[in-house]
Amino acid sequence: MNRREWLAMASALGLVPSLARAQGDPTAARDAWLYALPLIEMATTRARLLKAPGAAINRLSHTRTLSDHNARWVTTPNNDTLYSSAFLDLTKGPVTLTIPALGERYYSAAVMDMFTNNNVVLGTRTIGGKGGTFTLVGPGQASSGPNPTRIATPHAWLLVRTLVNGEADLDAAHKAQDGFVVKGPAGGPVAAYANRDAKPADYFATARSLLASDPAPPTDLKILARTAAFLSAGPYDEAAATAGVEQARMITVFAKGRQAFVGGWSYPRPNLGDYGQDYLYRGIVALQGLGALPVAEAMYMKAAGDDGAGNFTGDGLYRLSLPAQIPLDGFWSLSMYEAMPDGQFFFTDNPIKRYTIGDRTPGLKRNADGSLDLWIGRTDPGGDRSANWLPAPKAGPFALYLRAYLPKAELLGGAFRFPAVVKT
Repeated sequence: MNRREWLAMASALGLVPSLARAQGDPTAARDAWLYALPLIEMATTRARLLKAPGAAINRLSHTRTLSDHNARWVTTPNNDTLYSSAFLDLTKGPVTLTIPALGERYYSAAVMDMFTNNNVVLGTRTIGGKGGTFTLVGPGQASSGPNPTRIATPHAWLLVRTLVNGEADLDAAHKAQDGFVVKGPAGGPVAAYANRDAKPADYFATARSLLASDPAPPTDLKILARTAAFLSAGPYDEAAATAGVEQARMITVFAKGRQAFVGGWSYPRPNLGDYGQDYLYRGIVALQGLGALPVAEAMYMKAAGDDGAGNFTGDGLYRLSLPAQIPLDGFWSLSMYEAMPDGQFFFTDNPIKRYTIGDRTPGLKRNADGSLDLWIGRTDPGGDRSANWLPAPKAGPFALYLRAYLPKAELLGGAFRFPAVVKT
């Protein structure tokens, strides 16, 4: 649905009589900025990834090393899997994705529309280890290819995660990556777009362009009508735009009212990765965890921290005590991130080059009953605790994220909760 069509429909439904008033409404500007944020973040990530040697639209590129403190291309990266990535252009026809037979090795191939919804996740959980070929089809297209899979927007992001069991497993993981093949028409040039830090005028101009390239679904008609002055029709009051954008940026930094902690952890909402009309949550995740998988595939938990809002600032030692058995069919890991001023999180440099710790970390020392005490701090705790140490940044705030892949019903439903991180 293009701009003219949805404005005509909105008018017919009586949704736009307040357009003139919305032109000077900071609240409409705030909501417009947040609504467009996933599109902006996807376009920014696409531009960044396409700068890599050999990268191109409809061509799969592989990261051959596990993410470390130098990985700044997407917020909250993981250190468990290798990434393979392709931005797709389906405007000239379908694209095929071939997945190799990987047996027991965990993998997922998520295809996200430009609003960051996971339209499909092809992987261990959904199709098993035998692989296959799948046809990714854009809106309004017909396809006679194998296993047709409909994508909601003409452009999309394919993000493949392939599990690596340590440095010794890298060669085998590379061979697994090479089995993923994307074939499709050559993509055209990608226009330059403003990023989230742009001035309101440039930001909203980019948002309009991106919405023209990848139209919103009809279910977004109401918010598009209310924010039309900024995202479609214009003109708008510049003072209102500035005030609204400032409010929106504050919301994304502090995520006010959007993070509830239960027993020391925030648990993902059921709609993570497929947001529906929860535009605020979608915008916050786009900034703090772009590319997040649905909860059935992986659960991301954030520790409450010293301030109860997810931030650790202390110089002492912290402990996370985990039971011998965690209800999941995949694996788990605890990741350490330094907190950036803009609300993003990246791995932090440390003397032992350990960015995560998890069930596959070699040399962990378990207790007699199989339980596990993990030690978190800026300095080595020494003795037997060193084996279970996750280094924190030398200075500044940090955050802890716990990932659980292929969670079982007890974890998904809340019957099982992780113990809190405690300061010793």
